[in-house]
Amino acid sequence: MSLPDRIDPPPARHIYRWDLDKTYLQTDFDSLRQLVRTALQKASQKTAVPGAAALIRELGASGDSRLCIISGSPTQMRRVLEEKLKLDGVEWDELVLKDNVSNLLRGRFRALRGQVGYKLPVLLESRAHAPVEAEEVLFGDDAEADAFIYSLYADLVAGRVDERVLAQVLVAAEVYTDDATRILAAWHAAPRADPVRRIFIMLDRLTPPAYFSRYGPRVVPIFNYFQAALVLLGDGLLTPTQAVRVAAEMVQTAGYNLITLSNSFQDLLRRGLPLQAVAAPLVHALEGALEGPDKVLAALRPVPDIVRAFTRRMAALGATPPMQRAVPIDYLQLLDDARPGGSRRRLGRGVRSAQ
Repeated sequence: MSLPDRIDPPPARHIYRWDLDKTYLQTDFDSLRQLVRTALQKASQKTAVPGAAALIRELGASGDSRLCIISGSPTQMRRVLEEKLKLDGVEWDELVLKDNVSNLLRGRFRALRGQVGYKLPVLLESRAHAPVEAEEVLFGDDAEADAFIYSLYADLVAGRVDERVLAQVLVAAEVYTDDATRILAAWHAAPRADPVRRIFIMLDRLTPPAYFSRYGPRVVPIFNYFQAALVLLGDGLLTPTQAVRVAAEMVQTAGYNLITLSNSFQDLLRRGLPLQAVAAPLVHALEGALEGPDKVLAALRPVPDIVRAFTRRMAALGATPPMQRAVPIDYLQLLDDARPGGSRRRLGRGVRSAQ
């Protein structure tokens, strides 16, 4: 009896890379007590950032994508984290966790807090096995060095950073020699391409969005995942109905309402993101929710009132600033972001500058 030919899944056209703590999960670990409490939580006690699970599910609906999760959570939490993702209906292709027990046993104390030496080689090694033509969207937060690491990763793969600059970055980030060697090997193995379309940074620490302008328009700071859905709608990676489903989950589970969602849209427009063209399709999707059977969209009713108010708020915005231009990133000027604890220094500067 002959066996049927194996049908391999088509190569991924889109790769979505997510952090977990403070990006997908609402996590507090700024003190030892918070760290212990987080480590002892059951899967059912962990809370996802509003809209995160819905956004992941909608991005994966096309069937031509991969979800790759790279988290600083310890490997000992794998079972709990996998259970939490399954509870949320999230399917993943890669889940990489940090082996901090090994770091402790080997006396690698800098690696406990350092992220460059951990995340950068994982990103580069994963890219080496990805289709060259696959585009990427990355999700992180402002609690660590995600904006720096993700941008550096994108520019390394694209050939916009040379080895001299990379070496200085690794020294400033206090990366151990073996991790630096691994990074260089993975970088040379990854085929040259320019795959990273967007980098979203969840503002868990409320860093002023203007801080991230030094990384160019590819990096989009967000206060919630409706903002990410709007940008991805503008990029053609979500449909208007899918963006509305993300908003609906936020309304159902986290108390968001018309005013907060409209303010989120206005905030992006005020920052110069070219999203004016998505307003009309989004309103049309809201109107379609009135007659459709989708129970998730039903959370947004009464739709006519929502549509009228949403349209008024968009029209009242008026002229918006021009879109930011892409410029080369001077990583040597941003080395403070790469160092362990850089987010706390950045937060202090941001608070002082806002006062």
